[in-house]
Amino acid sequence: MQIVSQEQATTARPTSGKERTRFWRDPRFGHMECMAATFVTHEFAPHAHDTFSIGAIEAGAQVAMIRGERESTGPGALYLINPGEVHDGQPGEPGGYRYRMIYPDIGFFSKILEDVTGRAFAGTPSFGRQLLTDMPLAAAFHRAHSALEQRASALEGEESLYSVLVAMFARHGSSILTPAGGAEPKAVARARDYIAAHFTEEIGLEALAEVAGLSRAHLIRAFRRHYYITPHAYQTDLRIRFARQLLRQGKPPLEVALACGFADQAHLTRHFKARTGLTPAVYRAG
Repeated sequence: MQIVSQEQATTARPTSGKERTRFWRDPRFGHMECMAATFVTHEFAPHAHDTFSIGAIEAGAQVAMIRGERESTGPGALYLINPGEVHDGQPGEPGGYRYRMIYPDIGFFSKILEDVTGRAFAGTPSFGRQLLTDMPLAAAFHRAHSALEQRASALEGEESLYSVLVAMFARHGSSILTPAGGAEPKAVARARDYIAAHFTEEIGLEALAEVAGLSRAHLIRAFRRHYYITPHAYQTDLRIRFARQLLRQGKPPLEVALACGFADQAHLTRHFKARTGLTPAVYRAG
């Protein structure tokens, strides 16, 4: 397990004035991605993950938008974000915030629930609320995450993480994740599916509106209303998700940029950091 640090000087934090990220993949948990970070000025662009995004604020405050609602979170706050949920995040106060995150995939999370309960898990695990305050559970998560970061023994690390994830699901989870878009207008779904099938290509708004059967202005409004993101931002987010896959395979950032449809490596880096808080090089090395 290699832990990669990224540090950047800033001027907004009244103490150290630095943003820090520590990112790694833990082989004990299917190479699950983990991050401990302090963000002072960095603002996450709207994005989603193919995995769960589970974490807690240690200090400071963050303001995040999810499901069309903006909330401020501080110490004791949990993030229980389902795969595919579009969200963003910005510092909520001048000193920024510090938090810890893990990104377990659906199969791994289901396996944990099955291992602990001793029975097959029916449905898809999900969380009904994405931002909430649960002080004891947040403290337990910080302890478990710290054990991972400090490379605690296999038994200690696995026991603490398994226990806290099961507790999170027991208190705040549900057994079935309602498929996104069950009641969406078919026109907007057609546009979304077209972007998903051609996200590495150049897509014109006029052509996309024709696929949907809507005017260009109507499409933008409807897409944002149903997915909380614009068509272009959705395309960019899909490109970044694909970039993560390629970088995990060890491909160099320039090759990844071109494969994902970006004009050059600089464009990839800018959009990648806006959505992950990391540069492609740091993510690749983690």
